[in-house]
Amino acid sequence: MAKILIIDDERAIRSTLREILEYEDYQVEDVDNGIDGLEMIQNNDYDLVLCDIKMNRMDGMEVLQEGLIIKPDLPFIMISGHGTVETAVEASKKGAFDFISKPPDLNRLLITVRNALDRGSLVVETKSLKRKVSKVRPILGDSQGISKIKETIERVGPTDARVLVTGANGSGKELVARWLHEKSNRTNAPLIEVNCAAIPSELIESELFGHEKGSFTSAIKQRIGKFESASGGTLFLDEIGDMSHSAQAKVLRALQESKITRVGGEKEIDVDVRVIAATNKDLLKEIEDGNFRMDLYHRLSVILIHVPPLAERKDDIPLLTQSFLDEICGEYGMPTKRISDGALEALKSLPWTGNIRELRNMVERLIIMSDKMITENDVRSFANPSAPAAPVNGAQPAAPQTDFNQFKNFQEYKDFAEREFIKFKLEKNNWNVSKTADDIDIQRSHLYSKIEKYGLKRGE
Repeated sequence: MAKILIIDDERAIRSTLREILEYEDYQVEDVDNGIDGLEMIQNNDYDLVLCDIKMNRMDGMEVLQEGLIIKPDLPFIMISGHGTVETAVEASKKGAFDFISKPPDLNRLLITVRNALDRGSLVVETKSLKRKVSKVRPILGDSQGISKIKETIERVGPTDARVLVTGANGSGKELVARWLHEKSNRTNAPLIEVNCAAIPSELIESELFGHEKGSFTSAIKQRIGKFESASGGTLFLDEIGDMSHSAQAKVLRALQESKITRVGGEKEIDVDVRVIAATNKDLLKEIEDGNFRMDLYHRLSVILIHVPPLAERKDDIPLLTQSFLDEICGEYGMPTKRISDGALEALKSLPWTGNIRELRNMVERLIIMSDKMITENDVRSFANPSAPAAPVNGAQPAAPQTDFNQFKNFQEYKDFAEREFIKFKLEKNNWNVSKTADDIDIQRSHLYSKIEKYGLKRGE
């Protein structure tokens, strides 16, 4: 249900508009002046504002300008009893969706409202899609290690030098590879990724170099390999330390001669590929143990970039946390939650064995489980959800949590956590849906959808 705010100093107009819009099943609030209207825009999530132009205390055009500063994507429909072409043009220039004269024509009003709401939905959806398909997310952090990585990328990116990226799982090696490609002269060509650890050793050669029809039992047609697909662009070999010896030999030859041969084929194929490799293993130790070829190591490691674990760059945690808060709340369609200084310090005190990936999951968990402000106590409670919460300031420890072995994946846990959180808040507010929606900072219509989704019932 869309939520609409009416700002008009004439009680009769407010009442008329409210009656019409509520009859169409819109949720409507109204106010008689622009100053209070801006405060309501600041503190609530409206889908549309109907605003009079000539008002006491604050002119409607000022409300429009200030309102769009607070909520840039909020559609405004301006209404006036002194409508002129010049007024309508001025309102449009200042960002209004449309202009309607008083008294409003019923059909035109409803069509304009519907179009404005559709446009607002499209803007939100477009921003969400842009976030999802955006080329490369930024490398966040100002620590010495991250600053050095950024400087190296700027220097090495435009060249065709091969790069070996090392670091623990979840530390951001793939992001470094993406930025090397983004800064290269090959940025308009493809970046092809191969996870060497995820492909069985008997299939890795076919995956990298392709195969001819009939070259083995399941080769029912010719297949183009990743080297050919990446020709003209960049090939990212992730977890290369897990590659089989036979595949290592062929990759070495491809790097030396810029030629490949498909499995089961005889023809040599020229390839123009920049190779970036990554691993979480100590390849020098792997060489000593006979698991990795020294000559391939030297071919790959023209430039070495080491991504430090999060435990060595804890001063970057506040910046990373805020970025994840903005991103995840945007994906969930909710206002960005705030986080206290104490909570940030509590995050910095954790060991972070899972690095950036673990931090993002932690932030998502806190968004789901916490109120509008994420506190130090929230961090202590949800840092290890399978254990009792640590006492804070002499408080009694929380009761043991649910057995998390019951969940097959993180999505199941998220659904469970969200259901329990909403149920707790509803019971706390005596099943007052409006109060609960305000308490957890989501739209009432969104809360109704969640109640229906999880089959929540009063007194269960």
